[in-house]
Amino acid sequence: MTDDTDNQTRGGAADLAFLRGLAEEGSRAPLGGGRILMAAGIVYGLASLSQWAAIVEVAPFSVRQSNWIWLIATGIFLALVVLDKILWCPPTGVKTAANRAARAAWSCVGAGIFAGIASMAAVSWRLGEAGPALLWLLPSLIMVFYGLGWGVCAAMFRSQRLLWLCIGSFVAAPVLGFMTNSPALYLAYALALLVLMAVPGFLLMRAADAAHAANRTPTA
Repeated sequence: MTDDTDNQTRGGAADLAFLRGLAEEGSRAPLGGGRILMAAGIVYGLASLSQWAAIVEVAPFSVRQSNWIWLIATGIFLALVVLDKILWCPPTGVKTAANRAARAAWSCVGAGIFAGIASMAAVSWRLGEAGPALLWLLPSLIMVFYGLGWGVCAAMFRSQRLLWLCIGSFVAAPVLGFMTNSPALYLAYALALLVLMAVPGFLLMRAADAAHAANRTPTA
């Protein structure tokens, strides 16, 4: 009985030491994956601007035709992800447990977004004529997922700046919801993607590049 208690105590101490090391490691290393976050902000931001242009009839295509833009944007984004893995390896981010956890979190965010979109599309199809109204909820839903991603990263890296991105994403979700049935929704969504994804992704990419270069610099 005493041996079991000692083993549990040692196991608990080891777990705490691992979590403490993970937190300390995360606070020192920059968050990787900035290229992908920047690409998501730019590609889908441009798609949102195109949707707005179609709604206000300043684009050379109709609103119905503009729906294909999102599929094209997704194809471009996935191609950039593949290129990032194949052509731009090794990744610029510092390889730490915190970065691996953050990468897993953002992968789950992406999978959750695609699952949410597929679910809403299925519900919309089943509802018939009333179904398309659900699509106005998509920008808010995506902002909620981004908030979750930034929140996990903020906790892992103990970063106030990442926490503000988390809060900004959660605030943006209901704000976009209030813009339902207005073309301004897609302008606001494009701005949110720029401020909360593209710009932070660029800054994180720069920080990761600098850290990667510093690690490769030989010491005297």
